[in-house]
Amino acid sequence: MKLNIRFLALSLILVLCTSFVRAQDYQIERVEPLHWWVGMENPEVQLMMYGNNISNLNPDIDYKGINIKRVQKVENNNYLFIYLNIAPDTKAGSFEIHLNSKNKEILSYEYELKEREKESAYRKGFNSSDVIYLLTPDRFANGNPDNDSVEGYADKKNRSDDYGRHGGDIQGIIDHLDYIEQMGFTALWLNPVLENAMSESSYHGYATTDYYKVDPRFGNNELYKKLSKEAEKRDIKLIMDMIMNHSGANHWWMKDLPTQDWVHYPSEYQNTNHRRTTLHDPYASEIDKKVFTDGWFVKAMPDLNQSNPLLADYLIYNSLWWIEYAGLRGIRHDTHPYAGEKFMAEWGCRIMEEYPNFNIVGEEWGVNPLILSKWQRGSKLPTDFKSCLPSLMDFPLQVSLIESLVEEENWDSGFIDVYETLTFDYAYPDPDNLVIFPDNHDMDRFYRQVNNDYDLYKMGLTYIMTMRGIPQFYYGTELLMSNDKGGDHGEIREDFPGGWNSDDKNGFTGAGLSEKQQEAKRFVKKLLNWRKDKSVIHEGQLMQYTPNHDGLYIYFRYNEQQTVMIILNKNEKAMKINTDRYYERLDGFSKGTDVTTGKTYSMNNLTVPQRSALILELE
Repeated sequence: MKLNIRFLALSLILVLCTSFVRAQDYQIERVEPLHWWVGMENPEVQLMMYGNNISNLNPDIDYKGINIKRVQKVENNNYLFIYLNIAPDTKAGSFEIHLNSKNKEILSYEYELKEREKESAYRKGFNSSDVIYLLTPDRFANGNPDNDSVEGYADKKNRSDDYGRHGGDIQGIIDHLDYIEQMGFTALWLNPVLENAMSESSYHGYATTDYYKVDPRFGNNELYKKLSKEAEKRDIKLIMDMIMNHSGANHWWMKDLPTQDWVHYPSEYQNTNHRRTTLHDPYASEIDKKVFTDGWFVKAMPDLNQSNPLLADYLIYNSLWWIEYAGLRGIRHDTHPYAGEKFMAEWGCRIMEEYPNFNIVGEEWGVNPLILSKWQRGSKLPTDFKSCLPSLMDFPLQVSLIESLVEEENWDSGFIDVYETLTFDYAYPDPDNLVIFPDNHDMDRFYRQVNNDYDLYKMGLTYIMTMRGIPQFYYGTELLMSNDKGGDHGEIREDFPGGWNSDDKNGFTGAGLSEKQQEAKRFVKKLLNWRKDKSVIHEGQLMQYTPNHDGLYIYFRYNEQQTVMIILNKNEKAMKINTDRYYERLDGFSKGTDVTTGKTYSMNNLTVPQRSALILELE
């Protein structure tokens, strides 16, 4: 009997030890998305579970309205992909995901389904009634000095380094939303704010290392959501900068990839050739197209393989998660063509199916309108893919505007450049939905591009604020911010004056600004606020007149209620306008009042001051 008791005790110890070892053998480190919602248009969601050996376990869920549609195991035992189907009448709440082995539960994870905010599915995206303010968060305003440098993150604050972190953050943006509103901006695009745990030059945000985490040096997820809500109170729409093409080299999965093909060229570096036109070239070689889409953008940014359906779904659900979580009103998508036509079409269509009134603007940095127009939703040009992308950054117009302003007038240069670029609008399904801009975070400041010429600066901004499309301004453009070293990104992304308590100038209050800077700020503010309620600018028709190589460019915006005449004069002298030529638009009007000066001009004797821009509201 004593032997039996000893044997039973020994057996019990062995069973307990076996259970203990088994518990140590499995672990859940991550489940993404962090949570989901009931009532989404698409009832399916992919969960990516990561942890030690969890692929050896089998998931089970007992919650009314939820069933496991399929389970995908991959070559790496530390990943498990679970696709859930969520019935339309499923109630919000928490449930357990049981992970079993041989019908015995080994681990469990509590997952939450949340209620959607009312009207979230019908949230209206940014449009031609808006003007977008683009910020590089690290360089705008430091609202919380305590997060300037964070333990565990190698890239510390160093404001003397143009490529270092300077300490700007989300709280700094929240603190200055009133300034943004008062200036007249109605939408806010931030360069990426997700975690960039890179060893250096992490400030710009384009090397994501965690797709579900705001970088702690900017704040956290809750603060980003607060920014969205505080912006909404001021009728400012939040636009998130997203990157589907690449992650950062320090992304957590790079040390333990789910599959060998998760990224392109995982063991032998290949840089992209940046030849975006290969996707549209009927004569392009397959190797050139492959090197473009599969090559890495730079060595610090591994190229993601969106032809892997698990990764494709991961990226799509991540985008949907941020739209729903933060109440986004738009996405600006970085390096749009680099991820390839097929995936970008699927990504855009899935988002627009879920949010029909949403807006997405893609970056296709090309100067040929025919290339851009192929990407816009509804394009009639020959393509082998169906794009759902509503908007694009209008680089062709930006380049031609600069050329028009700085080049001498003759048969094939000067204002004829911007005139002829607009003639290609026939190729776009929706030219009014293009984002137009004088500059952005990747190019010389606008003031530098026009040779620091204040008159040309005012002409260019007048054009941007009265032309078809959706205007976008880079922070500090309103203060004549410029850069000395051409193409130096660190200098281009200069700190906004007054965003740090130690600054001796303050762009928000005007303290310490030069007289010309203050004048520029008043000029921009006046036009932006004038534009806010001008449907003739938002949705009106456009008619332009061919420049006659005389330094004048004239166009009209008009609808049934109003007509606005815009005149740009680059000449060093006043120019008398023969208004007979413009009879189509001037019939019935005898005078016009300039928006910026309040001066009234007679249409019978119209003389435009030297080097000026007029916005005449006709009467």
